[in-house]
Amino acid sequence: MGRSGDLPRGLVDRYKAKDGTWPDDTGCSVLHVDMDAFYASVEIRERPELAHRPVVVGGTGGRGVVSSANYLARTFGVRSAMPTAHARRLCPQAVFLPPTFSLYTEASAGVMAIFREITPLVEPLSLDEAFLDVAGALRRLRMTPGQIGEQIRARVLAEWGITCSVGVSATKFVAKLASGLAKPDGMLVVPGTDILDFLHPLPVSALWGVGKKTAERLTGIGLNRVSDVAAMPLPRLRKAIGVAAAEHLHALALGHDNRAVVPESVDKSVGAEETFEVDRTDREAVRQELLRLAERTATTLRRRGLCGRTVSIKVRFGDFTTITRSRTLPVATDVTQEIYRTACRLLDEQTPPGAIRLIGVRVEQLEEGAAGGQQLLLDAPERGWRDADQAADLARARFGGTAIRPASLLGDTRGESPNRRR
Repeated sequence: MGRSGDLPRGLVDRYKAKDGTWPDDTGCSVLHVDMDAFYASVEIRERPELAHRPVVVGGTGGRGVVSSANYLARTFGVRSAMPTAHARRLCPQAVFLPPTFSLYTEASAGVMAIFREITPLVEPLSLDEAFLDVAGALRRLRMTPGQIGEQIRARVLAEWGITCSVGVSATKFVAKLASGLAKPDGMLVVPGTDILDFLHPLPVSALWGVGKKTAERLTGIGLNRVSDVAAMPLPRLRKAIGVAAAEHLHALALGHDNRAVVPESVDKSVGAEETFEVDRTDREAVRQELLRLAERTATTLRRRGLCGRTVSIKVRFGDFTTITRSRTLPVATDVTQEIYRTACRLLDEQTPPGAIRLIGVRVEQLEEGAAGGQQLLLDAPERGWRDADQAADLARARFGGTAIRPASLLGDTRGESPNRRR
């Protein structure tokens, strides 16, 4: 769905927080908080001289893809998931930066900690957005949902130097829509009694789960607005788009969404992948990339207090053929070297020859807790690879993401920030 600029101005303005006032938020216990242009905002925080320039974060080579663009860059048509080459044509004057993942994960952890100080019912959707159920916090904090939303916005800016937008309503679906329409750096409050008035003028693409193809099918049968979907008899809608999709979209169009905020969302897997600028036939170069990806994956596992038993690799060849190969270990692990060695064996033993376009590493069958019962590697140092990983984690936390790393990666500056925030 388009942002607020694509919608009737009165619809957005009616619900927008202005000068400390907003609509009645009684019963609006669900908040959706979304960081504004997250990666780009963090990079600009590190480089204040870029504050008034278009900034694009993502792969900077010929095959790169835009991960984030600030709002100035978006005025030129630059969008996330767009090929970087296209973004350069649209906005050649933009500053193009590679991602600095260590900064993003640090900021994300800090922002999520703010949320959890307010309520334990926090459901992260990604690094930069989450649902909060604040029903239980209202009395304790002696605040309304809108006041909590404004406090969150102020704290995120003061403590992390970035802005966020907040949607406040009685359901997750409407709260998420509201935060998108509040961007950038705003808050929308949609009272429970106004949900249908808010939803019905929106295009059908606003409905959760409606992508480009579904939107085309709906508009093809004359359903252009959410109100059209709500008004169509359910049996006719089932025939048009199928039973499951019809019942889901019809319920949303009528304002029905009973999903609760679920704080304990269990990760099913953790991984990382990289698309090469030029297809790689040199397997040693691919192994070096596997080491970098294994390091990122293992660091994420340890930060989340997880370990996993299955290591898999994803390989995409130059002709776009993609395969995955996996191996299950006797004992769950979060150790960089064990993940790396397993990935290399999968590459060497189970991957056919050919030029490789993309390589990825993933750890699955996750469980909580440190991998304390791990088998020792034959050539492991006396205190084990995990002790080395933990020491490296401490060094990175204190001195930055590139403070310590495998010797073979010392020339790799990806993820390094020139102005590390202390």
